[in-house]
Amino acid sequence: MKTTLLKSEHYTRSPWKNGGGTFTDIADAHRADARQKDWDSLVWRFASTPIVAPGPFSYMPGIDRLQMVVGGRGLVLKSPTQEFDEREPFTTVRFTGELEIVTELEAGPVEVVNLMARRGAAEIELEALREPGERPLAAGTRLVYAARGDCLVRLGREDFAIPSQGTLKVETGEPSQLVLASGLAVLGSIRIVD
Repeated sequence: MKTTLLKSEHYTRSPWKNGGGTFTDIADAHRADARQKDWDSLVWRFASTPIVAPGPFSYMPGIDRLQMVVGGRGLVLKSPTQEFDEREPFTTVRFTGELEIVTELEAGPVEVVNLMARRGAAEIELEALREPGERPLAAGTRLVYAARGDCLVRLGREDFAIPSQGTLKVETGEPSQLVLASGLAVLGSIRIVD
């Protein structure tokens, strides 16, 4: 098992694909043979971003997306065929990058986390860890993001203090156990498809 603590001061920033805002890039992976890291070489990406005004989402063909509000409330995503309700914080919604989506903000700006992956290259999950307790982890990459304040987690016999907005990246080749001892975290899970 390999663990890496990613601190918020080391995150990078990049524009949304449609230029309408800015991502805070927390962690990502690109194809090993890619000459440059861009949307075409993306395998998966975990990022946060503020949504401060209603507007369209970027068109991302071939990308599966998961999103969760971690700050503020009242976000609704609307497409021509369905509505994704994120009014309550820490609710996960799943949609495809091809879907035409426009945001509605019912109670002002929000902060969201996104986990996205190239369809067929990786399987992804995103969940809120609100209550202390033990959770099984399958093999793969896990990202434990301290969404609101510091949190403390245990992996095996080792404790990890994650500062507010920090992320513990866990890479494991076999199943393991994660214990949330205190705080509130968002858990992103990535499994590369062979």
